[in-house]
Amino acid sequence: MGLEKINMPQLGESVTEGTISTWLVQPGDQVNKYDPIAEVMTDKVNAEVPSSFSGVIKELVASEGDTISVGDLMCYVEVEGAGSEEESPTEEKTEAPAQEEPVAEKKAPKAEKPKKEKGSKKRYSPAVMTLAQEHDIDLNQVDGTGRGGRITRKDIENIIASGDIPNADASTQEVPEKETPQQEASAQPATTAASKTPNVQAGEGDVEIPVTGVRKAIAANMVKSTTEIPHAWMMVEVDVTNLVELRNAKKNQFKQQEGFSLTYFAFFVKAVAQALKEYPQLNSTWAGDKIIQRKAINLNIAVAKDDELFVPVIRDADEKSIKGIAKDITDLAGKARQGKLTSKDMEGGTFTVNNTGSFGSVQSMGVINHPQAAILQVESIVKKPVYQNGMFGARDMVNLCLSLDHRILDGLVAGNFLARVKEILEKMSEDNTSVY
Repeated sequence: MGLEKINMPQLGESVTEGTISTWLVQPGDQVNKYDPIAEVMTDKVNAEVPSSFSGVIKELVASEGDTISVGDLMCYVEVEGAGSEEESPTEEKTEAPAQEEPVAEKKAPKAEKPKKEKGSKKRYSPAVMTLAQEHDIDLNQVDGTGRGGRITRKDIENIIASGDIPNADASTQEVPEKETPQQEASAQPATTAASKTPNVQAGEGDVEIPVTGVRKAIAANMVKSTTEIPHAWMMVEVDVTNLVELRNAKKNQFKQQEGFSLTYFAFFVKAVAQALKEYPQLNSTWAGDKIIQRKAINLNIAVAKDDELFVPVIRDADEKSIKGIAKDITDLAGKARQGKLTSKDMEGGTFTVNNTGSFGSVQSMGVINHPQAAILQVESIVKKPVYQNGMFGARDMVNLCLSLDHRILDGLVAGNFLARVKEILEKMSEDNTSVY
């Protein structure tokens, strides 16, 4: 018998850490390879972590609610024919020195705790750095208990719990050793206003709600977007009277034949995808010294589950019919409600379309889904008196609100894009639009 480690896996592109929401196993449980052992939340998706081995769960190193970095230890599994019986979960593996007598007659020495070389830089993940900055902890004064003196999240949490906090002087704090590009990118916003939130105390009768999981991830992403991206905003009003008539004429038969609803949102997503092919500048990403214009048109849409918000992706939306888009919307919303969205469902988005009209909103300014160039809010369709052909008449009108990254986009191209979306929508009618 021997011990094997299960570490936090990479659950999506640019994901550097995950929060263990639920352990699905306990010490003593038998598991097979690929059996789910824990539910983990990241800033992109909720996912199940599978076991890497078949065996018996020996020890859960991380607790529910703990946020740990990718590659950090989650638990130990006892397996057949691996490792050494002398290992324990708190010891590192070590090789016994070469010797003439049989190993069984002389035990290998236990591994000593790795020592950190004097003068070397402190090592820690961006998640640890962010937590330390939130509590004004000087990482230069922290002795890490991880491998090679690495400072772990547990080290910081223990300091916070003890109340003995070494205050940081930002001008003297060392920079951590350079790690992966993904970690480096996620570390950039760590010194934003979010980390300088004042210590607000709850009053009598107030309810304190811990900020964890998806809500914490949303907060971090929103701060990152608004601090890094110079937002600009514009809006157009669109006459969708003919579109409303088209959808009303088709919806019942469509639902009966296809088994899912033909929503207004599918028409708007289709129009946006078509316009992005003609104005690819909006399908771009800021990359410091260059702008990356994406070829694929992968549209994020916002879907909700209780108080959690997810932005899964409709891939290659420009190549799909209105029916195909409607099916994707239905499938992704269903997976979100059932907690079955995967990291693949969430990755690769190039532009976001948000159906704020479903809440009755008529005008709003969206926060751009970092690192995209823009987000379009589709507002509620309302009846309005419109002057047309010498008289006023009731028309179905909708506002389209565009937030844009002013580093990438100027008013001219954004205005032309909105005008094109408006034109496509106003031309949709029973006579010239197929949903198939």
